[in-house]
Amino acid sequence: MRLDSMTSECGDRAAAGRLRETAAPDRRVALHGAPARTWLVAALAIATLAACDTAARKEAEEAAKNTFACQLAGERIVVRFDSGEARMLMPGGDRVTLYQIPAASGVRFSNGTMELRGKGIELQLIQNGALRPLEGCEPYVVPK
Repeated sequence: MRLDSMTSECGDRAAAGRLRETAAPDRRVALHGAPARTWLVAALAIATLAACDTAARKEAEEAAKNTFACQLAGERIVVRFDSGEARMLMPGGDRVTLYQIPAASGVRFSNGTMELRGKGIELQLIQNGALRPLEGCEPYVVPK
């Protein structure tokens, strides 16, 4: 309800003036206090999310340095080498962890049923005694 309409309804201009005087401080608090707090909370939330995004991005880029994407029988396989382990994401979505074992040269990882070996990006996978070369191995690129 507008104050002008109150004066005509009530017929008492003094009452409307008193209402204006008491309404003004509350309106000022509502206009300046709450939005200021809202902006502060929003700014803090944005800064926190930006920091988290940057940290997560750096972590993903660091992990990608030791990760390779290859083809196994025409399907994509991703291999990540990390502190004595090779973690593989197989074409069907299965995750396999292989553990480093001594090799005369190059790398060699096994879990007893599967073995990964090679030099550089020339890798071979031995699965159930069958040698299967990994083709087109390239460093993994983190999507932007």
